[in-house]
Amino acid sequence: MSGTTRSDRPANRFRRMLDRLSSTQEELHSEELQEDTLATGCLPISACNDREIVTVTGTLRAVTLRPRAGVPALEAELFDGSAALDVVWLGRRSIAGIEPGRKIIASGRISMNRGRPVLFNPKYELRPVGQE
Repeated sequence: MSGTTRSDRPANRFRRMLDRLSSTQEELHSEELQEDTLATGCLPISACNDREIVTVTGTLRAVTLRPRAGVPALEAELFDGSAALDVVWLGRRSIAGIEPGRKIIASGRISMNRGRPVLFNPKYELRPVGQE
């Protein structure tokens, strides 16, 4: 048997309902992204360490073309509800499907650039659009 009594369960459900009603849209979206991270078996971005090989998932919040040392580089900000990291494809001006709002799974070695985690040229998988 579980440690909770039958009378505690409705109170917990009520508390969760109140929490959801009083949360902002951004908090609810972050919570959903964190649940998705756990469901796919990926590592939360907030738990990633420098020089570690990781697989992360999340939503692309921004995609920009920013040259690095004279070479074109496509940069995207990946957010999983716990933290954000930069994903950089060197030598690319665009990649089909890489656009703001798209969910992806990315794998590679994390490096730190100005205190922010970065994945350079990761292996990636676009998540189906209908899975939101």
